[in-house]
Parts: sequence; structure tokens; C-alpha cells
Amino acid sequence: MSTVKSNELKRSLGHGQMAMIAMGSALGTGLFLGSGAAIGVAGPAVILAFAFGSLIAACIAACMGEMASRYPVRGGFGTLASAFIGPFWGYLARWCYWFVTVAVTGVELVAVAKYLQYWVPGLDLSVSILGFAALIFALNIFSVKSFGAVEFFLSSIKVIAVFAFIIVGALLVFVGLPGTPAVGVANLTNDGGFVPNGFKAVWLSMSIVIFSFGGIELISISAAEAKDPGRSVKTAARSTMVRLAFFYVAAIAIIVCLVPWQQAAQVDGVEASPFVLAFNQAGIPAAASVMNFIVLVAALSAANANLYAGGRMMHSLSADRFAPQAFGKTSSAGVPVAGLVASCVGIIAAASLAYFEVKDLFGIMMSVVVFSVMVVWLLILTSYLFYAKHRDGKAPFKVPGGRFVAGFGIFGVLSILATAVEMDGIWTAMKMGVPFILLLAVFYYAVVRKNVQPIGDLDAIS
Repeated sequence: MSTVKSNELKRSLGHGQMAMIAMGSALGTGLFLGSGAAIGVAGPAVILAFAFGSLIAACIAACMGEMASRYPVRGGFGTLASAFIGPFWGYLARWCYWFVTVAVTGVELVAVAKYLQYWVPGLDLSVSILGFAALIFALNIFSVKSFGAVEFFLSSIKVIAVFAFIIVGALLVFVGLPGTPAVGVANLTNDGGFVPNGFKAVWLSMSIVIFSFGGIELISISAAEAKDPGRSVKTAARSTMVRLAFFYVAAIAIIVCLVPWQQAAQVDGVEASPFVLAFNQAGIPAAASVMNFIVLVAALSAANANLYAGGRMMHSLSADRFAPQAFGKTSSAGVPVAGLVASCVGIIAAASLAYFEVKDLFGIMMSVVVFSVMVVWLLILTSYLFYAKHRDGKAPFKVPGGRFVAGFGIFGVLSILATAVEMDGIWTAMKMGVPFILLLAVFYYAVVRKNVQPIGDLDAIS
């Protein structure tokens, strides 16, 4: 269905900004800090887990990118799910992802505040959270152009940091530096061999690895505000797939070459980050401070990107009458202000839980996030299968073997969900996530369904 002109988003994002928005959310603390936990499960063979994770992420990005380049609609993959599968599935995809964005925004701001305490131990956590929250809200509410510019800058810092790490790390592994001989690749097979815990452990580590790739969905959401959506989405999807695969696999490979895997498996604090250990190996002074700055920027960038996504998702939900219509209004700059305000609920909730140290509720909230992301990925890939049946050849690019690619992606996501048989984190996510989905379904059929109108012509709202 169409909206009035005053409630439309504005197309202000350039090609580079589109690519960096997706990178900004996907390239973050999951790599810089969370990789240690995955290494602890799989050992050096975690390289295989990250390679497989990159492949699954590439399937999602490619399928989503083709659809978004053809139909750069508000609500991205959620609107397309409504059109190609059915209204309920579009409703489910968007509400699930909105919950993901608001929760992750709050969690990342809590992380930013804690990283700041590394340098200023006495700084009040709540003050930092509110200060950074005000900063990213201001960046988002001014205009999408200002958001894109800042996100480009923040993401660039992370990309440059990882690229520099890979270059220096490769020199340390294969060539050596003045005063530091080449380490070589012996650590790949020391301490039990390349697969010390067996290939089953590689599969189980996927439950940790895969969430490092969360955030690629922003390619689809930001398409509605791209200056040249066809070209921009094509460029963003391709560059994101290549960059993420290269950065993650290369960086992890260098870490397990430089640092014995049992040592890299430590996960307590910034000082224990595998990147810090590798920086120390390179003789870089104040390695922990350097890494603390990088993870702070990574978390702030992710919070900024997720608040943006939450506001746009709420705007889309309102436009299709899945949420109160007040949230569909935009400012003169094309910013969904009411949607952004509603999406700040995650900041308030996460900050409150962190301030009062309510760890159980905090864990429950993140478990629902984990499950919701999986549901969203499955719906994106399923939407593509329906879309492929009616492909008209007008998309700026076509995924080679599209249906096979989508099917493989679905298989990959389901295989990760299957780790619930042995991984407590995924099992908890399913126990919390399934009731959450059922609650959304009951609300849809009891309240929302009677107000739903058909999406109509996708070209008309692109």
C-alpha cells in the first residue's frame, strides 16, 4: 500500500555509505571479543567454522541483495515477506527484527559505557549510557545523510583496524619484524592438532560464530533511502560478502597462528581478547588500550546502525498497519522520528537491567534476540524462493543458482539451530524464542489481522 508523501523516507544514502552501514553492524564485538569463545570450542579449526559462517552470510546477503535491488521498499525484507509469502510472515519478520534492533541498541550502549570505564573506572555507567544514547539519537534524528556520514566514519575505523591487523599479522607469521622472528604456522597443529576437539566441535562452534555476521540485514532496510538503490544495493551486497569473508577468515587464521589456541580461548575482558594477545605478540605498546578503543567504536557503530534500523522498521510496521499509525510519520528531513523514539525502549530497558545488575532478565532478552535473528534469516531466504518463481529480469543483478543458494542458506541456518541439542546458548534461545513467536502470532490473529491491507504493487512503493 502507498503512504502520503509527507510520510515518505528520503533517498540520501550513497554507494559507500550503504556498504559501510551493513559492515558497521556486522563487523563488531563478535569478532573482536567473542571469537575467543569459538576458538575455545573448536581450536584452530575455528577457521573452518568462520569460513562456513561466511558462506551462510553470503547466501543471505546475495538473496536479500537481489530482492532489495529490484524492490527497494520501506521495511526491506519484511515488506517483501508480506508480498511473497503472506502478511503474517511480513508482520513476524518485522516485529522480530524490530525487537532485535532495539535490544541490541541497548546492549551495545551498555558495552560502550563499560569500555569507557576501562579508562575512567569511577565513571557512572548510567551517565555514560544516557550520554551516548543522546549522541546516536541526535545523529539519527537530524537526517539520514548525517547518519550515513557518521556510520561511514565509524565503520571505516573498524575496517582499517582489521585490515592493519591482517597485514601486520601476516608479516609476523610469514616474514617477521625487526627483533621479532617469523612465528610460522606451527600453532595450527600444536596442542592436539588442527582439529583438537573433533569436527563435531567445529559444528558446535557455529552457534557462536554465526552471530558475528548479524547486521547484514541492513542492506535491505537501507535500500529504501539509497540515492540509486539498484546500483547501491548491488555494490553493497557484493562488497559486504567479500569483505566479511576476507576479514573474518583471515583475521581468525592469523590469531590462531600467532597465539596458542588454548591461550586465545580466554574470554574475560578486553585484555584477554585474542586481538590483544596478538597485538602483544607484535610488540605493540598499550595493546589493550588500542583494542579497547576499537571495540568501543565497534559497539557505538553497531548501536547507531541498530537504532537507525529500528526506526525504519517501526515506520514500515506502521505504514502496513502492523503498528499504530503515529509511528509512520516522518519529519521534513524524511526521518521517522516517532519510530526512533519508540525504538529507544531498548536503551531504557538494557540500561536499567545493567544498572540494577538483573542478569537473568538480561540473558533472557538476548536469548530472544538470538532466536529472532534466526527466524528473520529463514524468512529472508524463504521469501527469495517465492520471489525467484516470479523473477521478471528487472533486478540489477541476479544470484547465480539463486534457489540452490537460498536452499543452502536455509540448510546452514537450520544446522546451527540443531546445535541446541548440546549448546546451552541455542537451547535457551529456542526455549525463550518459541513462546515469543507464539505471542506475536496470537496478537496478530486476535488484534492485527482485521486491519491488514494488501501490500499491492511493489513497484509503486519502491
